Amino acid sequence: MKVKKVRKYRVIGIMSGTSLDGVDIAYCRFVLKKKAWTFSIPAALTLPYEHEWKSRLSKAHRLSGEALADLNTKYGKFLGQRCRQFITQKKIKKIDGIASHGHTIFHQPKNKFTYQLGDGNALQAATGLPVVFDFRSLDVALGGEGAPLVPLGDKLLFSDFDICLNLGGIANLSMNMRGERRAFDICFCNMMLNYLAAKTQLDFDKDGKMARQASVNPNLLNSFEKIYHARGKKYPSLGREGFEKDFQHLLDDESIPLGDRLRTACELIADEIARSIPSSEKRKLLATGGGAHNGFLIELIARKLSPNTKVIVPKKTIVNFKEALVFAFLGVLRMRGEVNVLKSVTGASRDSCSGVLIG
Repeated sequence: MKVKKVRKYRVIGIMSGTSLDGVDIAYCRFVLKKKAWTFSIPAALTLPYEHEWKSRLSKAHRLSGEALADLNTKYGKFLGQRCRQFITQKKIKKIDGIASHGHTIFHQPKNKFTYQLGDGNALQAATGLPVVFDFRSLDVALGGEGAPLVPLGDKLLFSDFDICLNLGGIANLSMNMRGERRAFDICFCNMMLNYLAAKTQLDFDKDGKMARQASVNPNLLNSFEKIYHARGKKYPSLGREGFEKDFQHLLDDESIPLGDRLRTACELIADEIARSIPSSEKRKLLATGGGAHNGFLIELIARKLSPNTKVIVPKKTIVNFKEALVFAFLGVLRMRGEVNVLKSVTGASRDSCSGVLIG
């Protein structure tokens, strides 16, 4: 089927990350001019999860098949209702479609499946707009990791930067290496920090204040490092399963003061990021995601990187909504019938145009 291609798009991107901070909704405009894409984000907001939804999502992987199917539909409807409220509140008139990442419940590419909750059909029914969803499954079917998917957006929308680092629930980066875009998950980031902060009834350690005042625990750091170093130079995509299996019991060690556990987790994150970026000529690194608001973590990362690497934290809108922006863009490429997932990043047998398009 021949896809009609235009040069201007207005798309809503929806992202829910592993750290369960909330749903990011971004109204994005994209223009293709002289084979280059430009973008703007006229409106965006984060809707924090109410306790009920945070509880449902955090426990979804334990549900029966029937209960999970029911939650998938209800969550898709929930996203659609929130989109409608967002459209009304921001007085948005023209929308070409919605691109929804959904919320990852299972991610097991070795077992050939990944599952992002949030039925696109329910979302489409609630909004009446075209919807693109399920961006990862095709790549996994093609032998890929199904992640990270953001690098093509990095390449086409943020070409001024040599490295794009996302400090979300999981830290990942993308960069050009030997003429190809390469990207990988580095380590657990906000999943660790927010898990620890929750033990003090906080959603997160604001600006890394608790971590800054504490000390690194060498034994805990060594235990963390052994897990990552066992991977050698391989960087498989990370998911909730690995966090619960390998890290959660270490983070629960109450013989170590909570502040020291936070400080040690920050040290680990900064070390793993520095280890993944080879020292080289002058480079500009773009840092986004919730962790970019953690001033202490950013200081640690900058301190451990080569002096040739300049760490840049952009405007708040980009920090908070870059992933929603990129998924909106991946939705645009899907609507155009163009490649939006790179085999050089995921390890799949071929590049693909991924995502289910309905409406």
